[in-house]
Amino acid sequence: MDYKLDHIGIAVRNLDESILFYENVLQGTLLDRYRSDLKGVESEIAIMEVSGNRIELLAPTNNTTSPIARFIKQKGKGVHHIAYDVKDLDEALKELESKGVRTLKDTLRINNHGRRLIYLNPVDTDGTIIEYCDYPEQN
Repeated sequence: MDYKLDHIGIAVRNLDESILFYENVLQGTLLDRYRSDLKGVESEIAIMEVSGNRIELLAPTNNTTSPIARFIKQKGKGVHHIAYDVKDLDEALKELESKGVRTLKDTLRINNHGRRLIYLNPVDTDGTIIEYCDYPEQN
């Protein structure tokens, strides 16, 4: 299985201020901005491109149920997750299972950009939140 870094997710408190930082300081470009009210997501997301790399800025929209709000409360703002493009998510899930690595099954979904994704259980990843994703319509 090939693993390619897809993006880094960063938990922020103020999305507008964070976008300005990435645009003005890092010369980034805002590619998209959208809100997801799905249970277990409850975030506003800004997709930035900086020197050919993708960054997802994640701001909670519900301070009681958003996992981003919970993350910020526990660990503060900053890097939330690292996402890897695995080309075939179904195959990657079989491989994880064969290696005894668990996923957070309730996080399996398709986002606004057609990306299928799931988060690995941080207990099995030495505490790092890792997302596996693929783009079925591009494969």
